[in-house]
Amino acid sequence: MDKATQTMIDNLHKNTGKTLEQWIKIVSNEKFEKHGEIIKFLKEKHDFSHGFANLVAHKSRASDAGSAENTDDLITAQYQGKEHLKPIYDKLISEIMSFGNDIEIAPKNAYVSLRRIKQFATLNPATKTRFEIGINLKGQEPSDRLEAEKPNAMCSHKIQITDINAIDSEVIKWIKLAYDNAK
Repeated sequence: MDKATQTMIDNLHKNTGKTLEQWIKIVSNEKFEKHGEIIKFLKEKHDFSHGFANLVAHKSRASDAGSAENTDDLITAQYQGKEHLKPIYDKLISEIMSFGNDIEIAPKNAYVSLRRIKQFATLNPATKTRFEIGINLKGQEPSDRLEAEKPNAMCSHKIQITDINAIDSEVIKWIKLAYDNAK
């Protein structure tokens, strides 16, 4: 389990007086079928913030990345029906891992987070035809290839890739800059 999730679980207990396991039992007793129903219940009936409600909803349904027994399965699932984009991921991971030995690869349900001390990039097979690289470069002016991300997104910029040949020195330079800034 990553540190951020553990901190949220600890704070859930501090803020509510109940453990995650107790909240999971409360939610299970309600027999909700959908994630959104759990969030609505916790927010409306128990004054949860969205973040805590989402944590309990995911943990109660074992639908979060932390509940996966094998994180390789998460990556495999991301490329279901998008197998032709997997070589882009493989090439990027190979290049990125050459930056240093302090990189954490953290697969999620829909993308892979790359962290040093903090997240510096995400790798995401966004659609069947497009791969997105999210990059944290706050304050960096966008360029033709380095697009500004919408406000409050997980990353400040993104690069869209449709072909493995689009991974060139410019793309690697932007990712390396984000890596260097994430110390």
